[in-house]
Amino acid sequence: MSPKKSVSKVVLAYSGGLDTSCIVPWLVENYGCEVICFCANLGQAEELSGLEEKALKSGASKVYIEDLREEFITGYIYPTLAAGAVYERDYLLGTSFARPLIAKRMVEIAEMEGADAVAHGATGKGNDQVRFELTVMALNPKLTIIAPWREWHIRSREDALKYAAEHNVPVSATLKSIYSRDRNLWHLSHEGGGLENPWNEPQEEMFVLTESSQSAPDTPEYVEVYFEQGVPKRVNGVAMGPIALLETLNELGGKHGVGRADIVENRLVGMKSRGVYETPGGTILYRAHEGLEQLCLDKQTLHYKQVIALKYAELVYNGMWFTLLRDALDAFVAVTQQRVTGASRLQLFKGSVTLVGRKSPYSLYREDYATFGEEDVYNQKDAEGFIKLFGLPLKVAAMLDIEGGGVSKYHAPDYTAFKRD
Repeated sequence: MSPKKSVSKVVLAYSGGLDTSCIVPWLVENYGCEVICFCANLGQAEELSGLEEKALKSGASKVYIEDLREEFITGYIYPTLAAGAVYERDYLLGTSFARPLIAKRMVEIAEMEGADAVAHGATGKGNDQVRFELTVMALNPKLTIIAPWREWHIRSREDALKYAAEHNVPVSATLKSIYSRDRNLWHLSHEGGGLENPWNEPQEEMFVLTESSQSAPDTPEYVEVYFEQGVPKRVNGVAMGPIALLETLNELGGKHGVGRADIVENRLVGMKSRGVYETPGGTILYRAHEGLEQLCLDKQTLHYKQVIALKYAELVYNGMWFTLLRDALDAFVAVTQQRVTGASRLQLFKGSVTLVGRKSPYSLYREDYATFGEEDVYNQKDAEGFIKLFGLPLKVAAMLDIEGGGVSKYHAPDYTAFKRD
């Protein structure tokens, strides 16, 4: 087959799975180009050893395998956590903010290698294609983007296995996987199989990171998370780096069945999809961070931050990480986090994570204020004038109603006038 367009060198986001293994010879065959593979270690727990040899045997000229776990946590997870961003109430964005990091590094490698194109293995039906490509467009729009799933004839795992055999691509997979999964240090997602019917309960054997509530320990466990300016620093008093901290919370949360979410979500491309997510450590961190903000943020800031969180989640989900708006929202969030320092204590038990305590040197909560114990702090007589002013619009509206119709529009009718025979 003749080359489709003039592309001399392409950087491929490579996982070593069946699809991306087939993409390597497909690119050579259809574009007549040199292929450089890039694999990012984001904590997916997949076997990375032997990946370089496999890519080279598939036809790649060079392979990059890089550990990006710390950058992933500090540059993508922590800002989203600080923003309190949650997509459609439950999704903690584990796949969403991984893609821009992978794509950013692809662009950097393409520039180092003098490549004129990048390629990815995302399908034409999902969100990931958008996340990859918007990042490339934002960082280097001169690069050609190749998405084989939107071009090639392969439509099934059987097609891919056949293509791999015909092109001597080394693959270990021979059977169709029940679920489509994405894993990193933050979460594990499950789609497909029986989950495609939203009435079907997820099978227990599907779960990997979390115990069921039935098999979780019968005794609750307590965990304390300490933050400095919105960034988690210690677990149970022990200082930890980002990777160790998240691994520790994943283990604790997973043991107690924390972090399962079953969602029918609205994809960016216009369709709904059903996904089941396991985010044990992330669920603990979100709850702990929320608890600390309850103490440290004033009412106006906290309420407006909740509005910002919705927009932030939408941007991340839609692949718009590298945008001016997200940078601006980060600046707002950074100001709100200046005094979010302190600790939250949580109880983990049978799939639940319950906030049971919080403390901070910047706490705005004062017991003497709340209990009204000191008249020089809070004089209850002052409430009368406040209520009159606060309720003035309601009073004026009611007076106008009465003046015009005799009663307020909220006046209850006299039901005693309607007597039964």
